Amino acid sequence: MTKNTGNQGQDKQCQDQHRPPSALENFKPLLIDVALPLGSYYVFKEAFGMSTFAALAWSSVGPALRTVWSLVRKRSANGLALLILTVNVVGLALSFVSGDPRLMLAKDGAVSSTVALGILVSVALGRPMMTEGMKPFLVKGDPAKEGAWQRLTTGAAAGAAVFRRKERAFSLVWGVALLLECVARVVGAYTIPVDTMVWLGGVLMAVVMVVTFVVSGAVAVVPMECLLAEEATAKHSDPAEPAEPTEQAQLAAAA
Repeated sequence: MTKNTGNQGQDKQCQDQHRPPSALENFKPLLIDVALPLGSYYVFKEAFGMSTFAALAWSSVGPALRTVWSLVRKRSANGLALLILTVNVVGLALSFVSGDPRLMLAKDGAVSSTVALGILVSVALGRPMMTEGMKPFLVKGDPAKEGAWQRLTTGAAAGAAVFRRKERAFSLVWGVALLLECVARVVGAYTIPVDTMVWLGGVLMAVVMVVTFVVSGAVAVVPMECLLAEEATAKHSDPAEPAEPTEQAQLAAAA
C-alpha cells in the first residue's frame, strides 16, 4: 500500500512538472514585468499625488528586484524587467530637464530610443526581447501549441530555423520602428511649431504603432502562427511506446 502511494505521488509530481503552462502563466511575464510597473506609476502619480520623479522611483522597485533576482537565481537578465527599469531610469534623469519647450518635446523621444535600443541589442545577442510579449497571443494556453513552441524554439522541430528567424524579425521590426519614431520626434521638435508638435507627437506614436503592428504581423506573426499550427498537429513518436516493426523486420520474424 505504501509503495503504491509513493508511486502515485511520484506520478503526480512528474505530471505537474510536465504540465503545460496555463493562459495566466503565459501572460505572467507581461503582467509582472510590464503591466505592474506601468500601472503602479499611474497609481502613485494620480491616486497618491506623487511627483513624476517619486512615482518613477517607486514604480522601478519591482523591475529592479526582478532583475536582481533573475541575475542571482538564473545567472541571466530578465529582458522585460530590465527594459522597464532602464526606461524608468532614463525618465528619472530626464525629469531634471526643463526650460526650452522644444527640448521638453524632444526628450519624449528618449523613451522610444531606450526601448528601441534595448530591443535591437536583444536581437543582436540572439535573445529577441519581444518574444515574451508575443508568445501568449500565439500559444493562447493551448497545450499542443505550447509543446510546439518549445520544440520550435529549441531546434527540435523541422521548421525551427525559419521560426527563430521570424522571431528575430518581429523584434527587429519593432526596434527599428521605435528608433525611427524617436528620430522623427526629435526632428519635429526643432522644425515644427511647438503648438503643432504638442498634438502631433501623440498622432505620430499612434501611426507608428498601427503600422508596426501590421508590418510585424505580415513579416513574422502570420508565418510563425502557421509554423506553430503545423507543428502542433504533426505526429511525434512517444519514446515510451515501442516503435512499430518495419516491413523488413516482420518478414525476418516470419522466416
